[in-house]
Amino acid sequence: MSQPFVLDAALQQAVASFFQRIPFNQVLGIELDELSPERVTMHLPMKPELIGNFVHGILHGGVISSLLDVCGGAMALIGASANHQHLPAAERMSKLSKLGTIDLRIDYLRPGRGQRFSATATPLRAGNKVAVIRMELHNDEGVLVAVGTGTYLCG
Repeated sequence: MSQPFVLDAALQQAVASFFQRIPFNQVLGIELDELSPERVTMHLPMKPELIGNFVHGILHGGVISSLLDVCGGAMALIGASANHQHLPAAERMSKLSKLGTIDLRIDYLRPGRGQRFSATATPLRAGNKVAVIRMELHNDEGVLVAVGTGTYLCG
């Protein structure tokens, strides 16, 4: 019987470091809030460079999609870490380094108005090779702006 998965401080730091080192995430200004086996939460402050509709000051749809994908990818990475915890560290890291998005579906429900946008991701399925993650994006007033489902290759 396998050990229960614990997302300890070292693994939390490794996941956070992985996503903070991606230059595109830095350009967008994505910040991590919560990493757990059940949920990942991150946010993005609005800034002028992220506006898609300059007349109304609305967040660009590509930024919305990117934030949801990054959040879903972090959740998939945590799930893959749990599934591969029995492997030696080098083999586990080799598998985790192959994480990638296979499919991403975003439903834009409302215009991206606000000063801060929060994304959450929860696992629907975390298998040995593929994870399916559900994501939501809310603005700073708690309005649901978009939802997404991502499928990720996990080793």
